[in-house]
Amino acid sequence: MAEESSPPPPVLEQAPPSPVIEKDKEDLPPPAPVEEAESQAVQEKEEVPSQPAAAEQKESRSSSLAAMIEKEESFSPPPQPPPEEKTEVTEKSVATKEEVAVVPDTGKEKKVPLTLISFKEESNAVADLSDIERRALEELKQLVQEALSSHQFSSTPPKKEEKQSVSVIQETSKTEAPVPDSDVGTEMKPTAETQESKVEKTSEKESQEVAKEEQKVASSSPEEVTIWGIPLLKDDRSDVVLLKFLRARDFKVRDAFVMIKNTIQWRRDFKIDELVDEDLGDDLEKVVFMHGYDRDGHPVCYNVYGEFQNKELYQKTFSDAEKRLKFLRWRIQFLERSIRKLDFSPGGISTIFQVNDLKNSPGPGKKELRLATKQALLSLQDNYPEFVAKQVFINVPWWYLAFYTVMSPFMTQRTKSKFVFAGPSNSAETLFKLVKYISPEQVPIQYGGLSVDFCDCNPEFTIADPATDITVKPATKQTVEIIIYEKCILVWELRVVGWEVSYRAEFMPEAKDAYTIIITKPTKMSPTDEPVVSNSFKVGELGKILITVDNPTSKKKKLLYRFKINPFSD
Repeated sequence: MAEESSPPPPVLEQAPPSPVIEKDKEDLPPPAPVEEAESQAVQEKEEVPSQPAAAEQKESRSSSLAAMIEKEESFSPPPQPPPEEKTEVTEKSVATKEEVAVVPDTGKEKKVPLTLISFKEESNAVADLSDIERRALEELKQLVQEALSSHQFSSTPPKKEEKQSVSVIQETSKTEAPVPDSDVGTEMKPTAETQESKVEKTSEKESQEVAKEEQKVASSSPEEVTIWGIPLLKDDRSDVVLLKFLRARDFKVRDAFVMIKNTIQWRRDFKIDELVDEDLGDDLEKVVFMHGYDRDGHPVCYNVYGEFQNKELYQKTFSDAEKRLKFLRWRIQFLERSIRKLDFSPGGISTIFQVNDLKNSPGPGKKELRLATKQALLSLQDNYPEFVAKQVFINVPWWYLAFYTVMSPFMTQRTKSKFVFAGPSNSAETLFKLVKYISPEQVPIQYGGLSVDFCDCNPEFTIADPATDITVKPATKQTVEIIIYEKCILVWELRVVGWEVSYRAEFMPEAKDAYTIIITKPTKMSPTDEPVVSNSFKVGELGKILITVDNPTSKKKKLLYRFKINPFSD
């Protein structure tokens, strides 16, 4: 059964236009998925006559938070935008050089990052919607307005219970066994009449109260309801929220409206607004965390399932129903806090980029984890539609392959287009995947990037300093030339994931009779060496810095580097 093999859920929880991706022929076949909260998984079956073309939208409209898995699509390579600085790359059969001109006023190279997203998110601007979509949005807004005016989203008032209690009293009084006249004195008869009169008066009074309550509700102003901090009907941000529900239900208006009502009731029952401010501890902060942004500006959420290999943490999180409920509450709290930081304006970023690290992830045999997964999936897929921009799975274990084989036929193309996978425990492949979507300076160092928490040991570079990535072909050399136009102190850092290369750095003065200065002798770098090399050089004359990486292996390598210019005076 699906339940027996369900993987753990993504533990939740700006930018240039999107070109397309070139398919990597060396990629492994996609393994099976972690659930994405897929809102279309539990769709209402009611058909709406007023939506004749809704079926035509099904292929392109479906939501995702319950993760499934898919191969990368085949795409055409995008045109390379020209860099702003003087940058020139020339390839030779043995050696390749990249020249980077350092202009005095900026002191650094600037490159426009490429966008490599296969799934293109639809516009949330009303003007960009099709006629069918625009009409569906207007119909949904009308239903929401009527519901707000009649307080349908409020807790069910007790009027039905009151009516029921009245009828019960009346029925009870009528079904009581009569007492024979011979057994009752004449002075007892008024008591029965008085009792019946009281019942009638009580019934009449309660009916009047119910009528007053109904009149009060009808005459009162519309209620105000918010989801993720956004009012249901107020401005264009409200349209973005409603469009999420419409896309989750293939633009079937009635189904989307039912989903909204159920979500509001669930949020009230789960006390979401109070949950956001609760202190649930920081035991799981290494399991899920936000770090940086992708090339399109989506915040990136990392889900590290290998942390649950820690038996103490696993037992503390999943050992009984109470702990699993706390985990669910923490999980939803993290997602809610992340969502409330998004920009719900029509041109804003209102989705999250997910990276799911499955290295050492507990397998499907963990019963407690399966129960927590199922519980989280049910909550997420029904109440958080269309919040995933992309799902990247790295270090995918073999058992995901089997799960994917079973589940793939049930996935929509829209869902599949959001998933990308890298094979098991291959850090080089992991980086090749991630840098397609996330700039190297935004990728954490443990995943092959350059981003580390700011500390005294690395004061020069932060996540805001851009980096360049270059593919070093097998059995070739790659030389980066940084041309210097002024006296300065040049600081740089670089890494080659998995190393197995030689690295050297030297300064070549512009003067004809000057000697080349060796900054770093050729050094063989092994996989166990420090992941990032940092260096600096005080430049007293015009010339260029040459950084050379020699790749003697039969595998392509990814070179990451960045630099900055610090002025100095004599």
